[in-house]
Amino acid sequence: MPELIIVGDRVLIEPDEGEQKTDAGLVLPASVAERDKVGGGRVAHVGPGHLIPNPEYTEGEPWAGQKEAVRYLPLQAQPGDYALFLRKEAIDLAYEKKKYLIVPHNAILALVRPDSDDILNEIEGMLDEEDE
Repeated sequence: MPELIIVGDRVLIEPDEGEQKTDAGLVLPASVAERDKVGGGRVAHVGPGHLIPNPEYTEGEPWAGQKEAVRYLPLQAQPGDYALFLRKEAIDLAYEKKKYLIVPHNAILALVRPDSDDILNEIEGMLDEEDE
């Protein structure tokens, strides 16, 4: 299976799917939910970050070790975060029969980062389901 590499300051998101329920109890079909300006989903993978020049790079010192001309400033989003993003900035992508969105990091409005305890409980729950 080939690896999907996200480049630059982009984020791969698994979007929320299916019907949504309003506070009043009305069920909205997925087609109506997609018209919202703000979407949500789980961050699956992030790119290396924002490209910046490397201040330690020089071309004039051949005896010095090789250094890269650029560096990457890491992104705030991390895999596992829940992201709220501007839907008009998202690009649809189908990869290995799953639907994803590629979103520029600057289109993300907010992130909800799960606590490490929540992640451990989720993993334990998945392991318990596999044992059954």
